[in-house]
Amino acid sequence: MQATTEVIPLVPDPPPRRRTWVKWLAGLLVVAALGAGAAVMVLRHRAAGEPVVEETTAVETVPLERRDLSTTRKLDGSIGFGPPRPLAGHTAATVTWLPAVGATIKRGKQLFRADDKPVTLFYGSMPLYRPIAGKNLTGRDVRIIADNLRALGYGFGPPAVDDDGASVLTDRLIAAIKRWQDDLGLPVTGTIAVGDVEVLAGAVRVDAIAAQPGSPANAPLMSVTSTRKVITVSAELNDAAALDRGDAVTVTLPDDRTVKARILSVGRTLAAADGGVADGPPKLTVSVTVDDPKTIAKLDSANVAVNVAGKTAKDVLAAPIEALIALTEGGYAVQGPNGLVAVETGMFADGWVQISGAGLAEGVDVVVAS
Repeated sequence: MQATTEVIPLVPDPPPRRRTWVKWLAGLLVVAALGAGAAVMVLRHRAAGEPVVEETTAVETVPLERRDLSTTRKLDGSIGFGPPRPLAGHTAATVTWLPAVGATIKRGKQLFRADDKPVTLFYGSMPLYRPIAGKNLTGRDVRIIADNLRALGYGFGPPAVDDDGASVLTDRLIAAIKRWQDDLGLPVTGTIAVGDVEVLAGAVRVDAIAAQPGSPANAPLMSVTSTRKVITVSAELNDAAALDRGDAVTVTLPDDRTVKARILSVGRTLAAADGGVADGPPKLTVSVTVDDPKTIAKLDSANVAVNVAGKTAKDVLAAPIEALIALTEGGYAVQGPNGLVAVETGMFADGWVQISGAGLAEGVDVVVAS
């Protein structure tokens, strides 16, 4: 059998003109590459030779001031009408009417009705403990009746008052009682029995009702509060001990307004901590009243902060706390016009610090951290 041989065709050489074009193109690419490299070198050289302008940061300074510094304690408080207190009737009758919650009752107005007769509010410092009856009866309870009738417009001439503040039940005062009874539709007897009126320190606001019509009138009927809005604070003993009636404070309201106020009263009975936590410190109730009631007139209930001034340093040289520089060897310095100045620090308050140091005075600029 005869072997066969595979013939592989040869690739012909490019014609002379094509070879010339290929060489020209290769040379052009080499030149382009060299040109690009040279351009990069030139740019690098120029970049290295040009000066770099560094950014500068402006230094913020503030002048030292002479001012009063005071520390402040913030106590949590709430706006309301003060703690409610129970009110009970003292007449053997049946309740036939009670006021609505939120009602305000002033002198001469009925607190409730018993056997369909009004039981009126009088102002005074003690309750009636006996009938006001019998000519020439003398006592401070007679004075309460006389003062209230006079305030309601039932005049009876010059009052008869002794050195102890007691009044005498005179014929003229008895006549004034009768006119008052007649105007209210009460039996005109000239005498006032225990329970015919209720004596409280002032006007009251009804906080809650504890009885219903048909209940006995000589039992707890409602709880009442003051009509004046107050701020109530539950203060720990050490905070309350530093407060006295009449002390000036400020109050920060929910809208961040700060208003002037004063301590109205400091309680003397320790109560359990908020929420009834057994291991929490007991607290005293502190009442605060604002100087201008209009500032909280639209707030029946709100949480506020009561700011109580602590220690005070008056007319001291002070700098913002941001001006202090901590030194590695301890202590502080400030950066003044002539360099660092070591300082002694005093009171810190409201973002300022009391300082003293060589060459420091009011108006000297110091650097603060930005």
